[in-house]
Amino acid sequence: MRENHSEAAASADVMKRSTAARRDPLFTSLAHMRNANALARLHHPAESLRALALAEKNFARAGAAKRSAWIDFYTPAEFSALSSYIWSAMGQHDRAESCLHQTLSAIPEELTRNRALFTAHLSLVQAKQGELELACETARQASELLPPGSGSRRTANVLAAGRAHLLRSGSKAPEVVEWIEESGQWI
Repeated sequence: MRENHSEAAASADVMKRSTAARRDPLFTSLAHMRNANALARLHHPAESLRALALAEKNFARAGAAKRSAWIDFYTPAEFSALSSYIWSAMGQHDRAESCLHQTLSAIPEELTRNRALFTAHLSLVQAKQGELELACETARQASELLPPGSGSRRTANVLAAGRAHLLRSGSKAPEVVEWIEESGQWI
């Protein structure tokens, strides 16, 4: 989250060698996923894809077992969401979009904040693919899930990044112009 990707890669390497990772493929998967994310952001695509493949292999091997509660967040929905960040960092926004659709279909309805965040990310990757009108519609869905002032700075930041991308596009499509104007009041 601090955007220090070299430190994140080093931390993930340490996590991969931990006792927990040696004993449980779920922990191993998370370590490889974090490593893949850092490597993608450091512009090492081959190494990132190798780490992502190892994350996927270990995630598939991790059965239901009694684990520490802190790892409960690492569900299939979270796995897909984290994968989307890697694909997006490598500029493969179509693959990122596919992962985010998987995330949104797997995430429980009651996790509104997460649903809003991942919907905002979906909007951003749609904008990066040039699907500007669709990105606006998706951003509106995210904002309706978690209206301004609800305390989710992360979602607002992702929506702001999407809005900035839309502004840079210079599109005069009515949907785009309307969303830029509407979202400017709170982003």
